Amino acid sequence: MIPHRTPAILPFLYPSLTWRVKAGEKVVYLTFDDGPVPGPTEFVLDHLAAFSIRATFFCIGENIRKHPEIFRRIISDGHTVGNHTVNHVNGWKIKSPDYIENVRGFDEIARHAGMPQAVDLFRPPYGCITRKQIRQLHNYRIIMWDVLSQDYDHRLSAQMCLNRTLQACREGSIIVFHDSYKAQTNMQFVLPKLIVALRERAFRFDTL
Repeated sequence: MIPHRTPAILPFLYPSLTWRVKAGEKVVYLTFDDGPVPGPTEFVLDHLAAFSIRATFFCIGENIRKHPEIFRRIISDGHTVGNHTVNHVNGWKIKSPDYIENVRGFDEIARHAGMPQAVDLFRPPYGCITRKQIRQLHNYRIIMWDVLSQDYDHRLSAQMCLNRTLQACREGSIIVFHDSYKAQTNMQFVLPKLIVALRERAFRFDTL
């Protein structure tokens, strides 16, 4: 098993979720969870702009409420926005009606902050979602991941985080980083180097 790559059993057990894109070409999909927050999100936006890359941001509703100007920059820079609930709730630890309400509450916050259209991408925090919740969210495209950078893990050195994430990448990989304070140190080291390394391998980047 390759570290940082999703075990093959999970896409087999949950085939209705999107784990990887069957692109048929050397393309990967950068995604960022848990923003927007001052500092980490702005770092990501600055570097994506420098590399002329667009990505997908799975935002937390409360962070949008606190930092609408950064959220508006995500939109104006041409990135795709996904729903990551209002309060980063764990679907395994909350009753399904409350979970669905938390997901739905994202829409109003995003709209008031300047989101021009409905958001139809959803990523469950922690990757935790029940089969019942999946059925209830049938109008969303639920996005999981093929590569988890584990940038939030302080036990991993930045170089090890880079090495393992790069090793796990392949055609169609959906790659998860976190534009959060917890992940800031590793993310800021890994992201620019990963982009350069993947481009040297003739990969391109796209949004979901």
